[in-house]
Amino acid sequence: MNFFFVFSVAVIFFLLAGIRVIFEYKRALKFRFGKYIKILQPGFRWIIPIVETINIVDIRVITINIDSQEVMTEDNVPCSIDGVVFFQINDPEKAVLEVEEYKFAISQLAQAALRDVCGKVELDTILSKREEMGKNIKTIVEKETAVWGIVIIDVKIKDIQLPENMRRMMANQAEAERSRRARIILALAEEQAAANLLAAGKLIDQSPSAIKLRLYQTLANIASEKNSTILFPFPEEVLPRKPKEED
Repeated sequence: MNFFFVFSVAVIFFLLAGIRVIFEYKRALKFRFGKYIKILQPGFRWIIPIVETINIVDIRVITINIDSQEVMTEDNVPCSIDGVVFFQINDPEKAVLEVEEYKFAISQLAQAALRDVCGKVELDTILSKREEMGKNIKTIVEKETAVWGIVIIDVKIKDIQLPENMRRMMANQAEAERSRRARIILALAEEQAAANLLAAGKLIDQSPSAIKLRLYQTLANIASEKNSTILFPFPEEVLPRKPKEED
């Protein structure tokens, strides 16, 4: 009786020890005595304890950082550039059997590709065309990872660190450009104002009444100051009047 009870408990533990639950976003590679058997799909699964083992692989989009790389651009400017890689495992079997530590391998490939791509262009190109630089890095990396069953979704350049003297030079250049634009806008405004004043002067010259109205407007503006005294060196009658039409 005791033997049967012990045997029953051992069988139960044996069965429970082989239970595995695989989530929908994962796949499991099944090995028997170290030999690959098949891929286990999501759901409730059972393996033979001790005899069989599984290797879980996440098939969602995975993100890894590209460590900051010291790059010398084509125009001999040293800078530190980092980025991020988005990839997805398309074939779990190849990702596990064809390469050791695929995350580390992708990281190393991305670092080398970043140095290679950014070292062949000038700094202005890197700063203004980050998206294009990322696509070039992606093209290089995905050629290598395709045989591993891994798809590179995207590569983004995150940050570009420049030397302090280079940052100061770029800041001065930007300030000079803003000053130049401001002077151009001011000159255009003055040109337009001068043209409007010229047109207004010509219009006033054509009408003596307009001259008088302009005088009154100026006097009203002066009179708004309580401490102002207005003196007329000549009577109003000397102002030009519109000539009477001859009969």
